[in-house]
Amino acid sequence: MRTILTEEITKNIKEMCIEANYELSCDVKKKIYENADTETNPLGKQILEQLKENMEIAEKETIPICQDTGMAVVFVKVGQDVHIEGGSLEDAINEGIRQGYVEGYLRKSVVKDPIDRVNTKDNTPGVIHYEIIPGDKIEITVAPKGFGSENMSRVCMLKPADGIDGVKEAILETVRLAGPNACPPVVVGVGIGGTFEKCTLLAKKALTRELGTHNEIPYVKELEEEMLEKVNQLKIGPGGLGGKTTALGVNIETYPTHIAGLPVAINMCCHVNRHKKRIL
Repeated sequence: MRTILTEEITKNIKEMCIEANYELSCDVKKKIYENADTETNPLGKQILEQLKENMEIAEKETIPICQDTGMAVVFVKVGQDVHIEGGSLEDAINEGIRQGYVEGYLRKSVVKDPIDRVNTKDNTPGVIHYEIIPGDKIEITVAPKGFGSENMSRVCMLKPADGIDGVKEAILETVRLAGPNACPPVVVGVGIGGTFEKCTLLAKKALTRELGTHNEIPYVKELEEEMLEKVNQLKIGPGGLGGKTTALGVNIETYPTHIAGLPVAINMCCHVNRHKKRIL
């Protein structure tokens, strides 16, 4: 049994919130740079060059990449041989979010009640997903999620008879409807299977997978490649102003489901696809 103090968890969450908002992960930066070189639409190429410049300024000046610094989504994998000491794990995570957003001068975008709309003034609470895993470590992924793209996401409760063609159409229709509103070039996270809530969690997790990697299931890998090609054929382009770079990646995760269902969730993310991971 290994002991991890809640203060260590808080410290790491704070740092990850700030880092995620100041600097994109290498995989996302690489895709933006690659597409800036290959984009043939002059206006689309100009937008991508501006995104590159924006990233570089944010990193150099230690300021947010985007003014929407998101709602903090935190994935926590807790080893079953870990003993957490010093208070509540959930309180420790939210305290890390609070410190990160206050000390990092990040925009506070969370309201206490969805109808009353009173700002909590420290971006808490976060949305926290827990998973118990073997071992004596804690794996934390912090993924601040902006709502320009979040609002363009959808859940489609398809019928089994809709099959893979129905899944493809659901993905393409979601991107098509999002148009410029999701701040393209986008990253498309897709969850297929499970239940109503499980497929949405799969889609959110898919956004944290490194761009350029693929699902280990052969048909899913092929689907990811096909959907990226077809999404880019929509020619929405960077900033929605035309071009062949509508998406940087399409990441798909699957899960077993009921004989009567085919749930599909499409979680849209703008080019500022923020995620940081640490293992304690």
